[in-house]
Order: sequence, then structure tokens, then C-alpha cells
Amino acid sequence: MRLKDRVAIVTGGAQGIGKAIGTAFIGEGARLVIGDVNGDLAAKTAAELNQGGRKARSIRIDVAETTGGQQLVDFCLSEFGRVDILVNNAGIGANVRALECTLEQWERVIRINLTGAFLCSQAAGREMVKQGYGKIINICSLSGQRGGIGRAPYGAAKAGLELLTKVMAVELAEQGVNVNDIVPGPIATDVGRAMHDPATVEAYEFLVPQRRYGVPEEIANAAVFLASAESDYVNGHSLSVDGGFGSAGLMYPLPNSPHR
Repeated sequence: MRLKDRVAIVTGGAQGIGKAIGTAFIGEGARLVIGDVNGDLAAKTAAELNQGGRKARSIRIDVAETTGGQQLVDFCLSEFGRVDILVNNAGIGANVRALECTLEQWERVIRINLTGAFLCSQAAGREMVKQGYGKIINICSLSGQRGGIGRAPYGAAKAGLELLTKVMAVELAEQGVNVNDIVPGPIATDVGRAMHDPATVEAYEFLVPQRRYGVPEEIANAAVFLASAESDYVNGHSLSVDGGFGSAGLMYPLPNSPHR
């Protein structure tokens, strides 16, 4: 019960990676607020997690709205009286080349993936500073570390989020707040499967040294570590959970290489 008596918020927690993280947190003894733009699905997920007397609440929230982050934190305080952990998982993908990307597409992706995380972190961080304790975990992406075709707005947002992690880690360290991020590799979620065509799936399964997609629970395991006391001396860190994909890079053997 590594998170016993802790109160956690997970944005985008109704499904996929966010749901897996929330499920893991509940299993480790935390009380949970699920914030998601899909309020009905968030309520359904909270109901599932509440079976057996566990404590989960949900709220329909759009992190892209100016007051969304504060509304989310205020709801958490009204339900549980404190906020110890924030996971900024809410986000949207985009597959559009830079020269074809419209300003509307750019601003929407940046607003949800980066600005939304900033506003939630700002609201939660203020409460954590008052408490003298807190853990903020941002879900980033390899697209924020490497160039990829069609990743202009998404990659820029995730790169910005990774640097925001480091800035807030430095600024809040003396007040007892840790800020870290997780960098997932290809993960087998419903959204991921819908976005990746068979050729992309085949390429990832070759290029990832472990020869497979990850599963949401593997991201959740990393989140539990970063949310627990086990990571109290880990701050401003980007934890890759990618099966070695980021390490392999261009040096990884090509399909017909004798060294494969």
C-alpha cells in the first residue's frame, strides 16, 4: 500500500493509460479523482474502481479551458480535503505535416497537451506547496525527443511539457514537491491501435528491442513509483518506458543485417 491515505488526480483518466494509472493508484491505497472531458466515461470508470469500497470520484473537465485546472483541484479538495499527486495524462494526438498544419490544429494540440498540463500543475502545485508535499507526474512522449513526420504540434507540445517538468522541479523542490515525467514508447491502447496502420505496427515491433508494444499497466507501474515515497530523491527526471526504443536509435541493426 505505497500510496495509502494519499489523494491523487489523474487527468484523462477515463480510459487507456490514464485508467491504468488510476487503477494502480487505487490498488496501492490512494483515493482518486478522475478528470476527463468525457464525463460519462469518467463516471463509469470511477464506479468500476469503487467496487469493494474503494474511493474514486469523477468530474467532467476540459483541461484546455482557462479555469479547468482550478475547477479540477477545487473538486478534489471538496471531496477529499487535499491533493498529494497529480498525473497530467490528458492529451490528444495529431498527424499533420508542419507545412500543412493549420493554426487551429496547432493551437488545439498545444492548448490541451501543454497549456492544460501547466494550468493543472499550477493549481495543484499551489496546494502542494501549502502542504509541504506533493508529486506531479507528466505523461510525455518520444515524439517530444525525436523528430517524426507529422509530429509538429504534438512533438512541440510534448517537448515543452518535458522542459516544464524540469523548470517546476527546480522551482518547487525546496517546498517538498517533486515533478517528474514518464516517456512512453509505443503502447497498446485503443487510441494507439486506431492511429497506427499495420506498417507502423510492424515497424515498431521490429525497432523496439523487446519486439513488442508496451501495455498501459507498464506505464502505471512507473507512475506508482514516481508517486510514492520510493522516488523522494528523484526530481526533474524523464523516465522512459519504451522497451529500449529510445536507446536503440539509428545504431539498431537493419532487417537484413547479419548482426540482427
